[in-house]
Amino acid sequence: MVAMAKLLLVLAVDILTISMVESKLKETNNAEEQHQLERVNGQGGQKNGKGSLKSSQCPEQCLRRCSQTRYKKPCLFFCLKCCRACLCVPSGYYGNKEECPCYNNWKTKRGGPRCP
Repeated sequence: MVAMAKLLLVLAVDILTISMVESKLKETNNAEEQHQLERVNGQGGQKNGKGSLKSSQCPEQCLRRCSQTRYKKPCLFFCLKCCRACLCVPSGYYGNKEECPCYNNWKTKRGGPRCP
């Protein structure tokens, strides 16, 4: 009984975390990131070079991508942000970024990878 309650609590927290991440993503669309995406994608941010996912598929794909990490919240946050912008999430839990050029080429101010 207690184990079931703990499991339900963990699931509720995960669902709440994902919904919070999604709402934060909608809020965080600043000019610098948009400019950087335009540079990465070319042609003023048109869908050239982007993946074929629908943005509604991003949570499922990011849950898969981030399932093996210890740092689930930041992984989900940045994965969802990148997926919504690039419409692509690489296969596997790590690496394979060459499958998604937009996802792979989006960098932080310091030049590090933005997408997990």
